[in-house]
Amino acid sequence: MKKKKLILRWFFVSMAILVLIGVSVIGYLSWNSKNELKHLTISPIDFTQLDDGGYSGSYTLFPVSVDVTVTVFDQRVTAINILNHFNGRGKPAEVIIDKIIADQTLQVDTISNATYSSKVILKAVEQALINEH
Repeated sequence: MKKKKLILRWFFVSMAILVLIGVSVIGYLSWNSKNELKHLTISPIDFTQLDDGGYSGSYTLFPVSVDVTVTVFDQRVTAINILNHFNGRGKPAEVIIDKIIADQTLQVDTISNATYSSKVILKAVEQALINEH
């Protein structure tokens, strides 16, 4: 009986340690990502210099991940499709693609209360257009 209690105690102690490690890792990743987000820049791209075609880009900044395709026609971005947006609560940020298309620039304001996802979407589009060249 004592052996079972000892095994059970070690089991719970081990599980508590694993939970603490997991929480610590997630906390570190989250802190690191927020710090990286502060310094994340979106390069200005001259849309009038783009060749016609379809381009793919992606960007991940824990915990947000975005995959996009960008269509360019007649030196204008005519469509941006979000293929994947793992976003937590950042779904509202997806309207930023309408702003990019309307203004023909990546230098648009982020979506309020969805800044994190907004910046990751912008960075994914930037990656698609940079890889275009």
